[in-house]
Amino acid sequence: MFEKIERVPGDAILGLIEAFKKDTNPQKVDLGVGVYKDDQGNTPVMRAVKEAEALLLKNETTKTYIGSHGAPAYGEVILPMVLGKESPVLEGKRASATQSPGGTGALRLAADFIAKQLPGKDIWVSDPTWPNHLGIFPAAGLTLRKYPYVDAENRLDFDGMLAALKQIPEGDVVLLHACCHNPTGFDLSRDQWQSVLEVVRERNLLPLIDFAYQGFGEGLDEDAYGVRLMAENLDEVIITSSCSKNFGIYCERTGCLVMVAKNNEQMENVRSQIAIVARENYSNPPAHGGAIVSEILHSAELAAIWREELTEMRDRINTLRRDFVEALKPYELDQKYACVAEQRGMFSYTGLTAEQVDRLRDEFGIYMVRSGRANVAGFSHENLSYLAKAIAAVN
Repeated sequence: MFEKIERVPGDAILGLIEAFKKDTNPQKVDLGVGVYKDDQGNTPVMRAVKEAEALLLKNETTKTYIGSHGAPAYGEVILPMVLGKESPVLEGKRASATQSPGGTGALRLAADFIAKQLPGKDIWVSDPTWPNHLGIFPAAGLTLRKYPYVDAENRLDFDGMLAALKQIPEGDVVLLHACCHNPTGFDLSRDQWQSVLEVVRERNLLPLIDFAYQGFGEGLDEDAYGVRLMAENLDEVIITSSCSKNFGIYCERTGCLVMVAKNNEQMENVRSQIAIVARENYSNPPAHGGAIVSEILHSAELAAIWREELTEMRDRINTLRRDFVEALKPYELDQKYACVAEQRGMFSYTGLTAEQVDRLRDEFGIYMVRSGRANVAGFSHENLSYLAKAIAAVN
């Protein structure tokens, strides 16, 4: 039965990993894979995570299932982190949390819910967007459409975005990146979020907000501005949260689907449907990552350590962005790449062409996605001068 099955190309980013490993250039630089790295190129386990795991190992009494919605203690800490401790949404009992296998799992839950409960509604994503968005939603049977986000000059095209949102059919779903836009790094200002809210409300659109990088842009609360604005001013919002990045627990696959409804009764109705969607997908989510997050955020001491570590990670990335642009000054390229310092999060749409990216790989051992998207966490103060020299050579 398998003899007619064709081979398909592997994931482009995962392919970069293999090519990088095989490269013998001692100065090679990996700017491809989207994980946080320290100055030594490692993705460390956070101290708060280590201490939480030690407590879990000591106190854990069972490995039984945790239910389709996940552990209640996990939802108790995720909802206020996402929506705010004093959120009127939480006070009104309008929000539901469903633990999921990563932010990706939360997106698939949202996609299946939309396909089943809101038939005929299309989903609109930014152009460009995280590549997996392009796979997840069509796989659930949704029609995927795009709105502009970055212009030909590699700048945020907010006017184009807003104009497109105004043309979306009433009732359709619009996916928005809460912060640290993947892959571009271009984020909306508070005024721009307000403008988006007005259009979403006027067109009666359903916002699905991908919140994968909370704490990596400006801060835990600052990065949640758009999420909270939408949730507090609209009757219905879908939010997909991830703990992979801000807790550094990538392989534990720890995410959350947050559903916001008009009132508690409607929230409970929606929550019952999400339980079925989760059951049909994977039955129960993995428990360990959620237990780590819950252990940390239920402890004032561990939470303080975690926030300090997250701040150090965020500050390191933002400093590297500015230092990268500074390193290009001797080559008179600092203005051309000034956008890198303005962007936020781990990723940057550098403006490099596919041909320039190929040359950086072949001639200098510098690896990034051919769209020009670079993982800024792959920068270090040891490789910035080398990166600047290489970029100057291909310009």
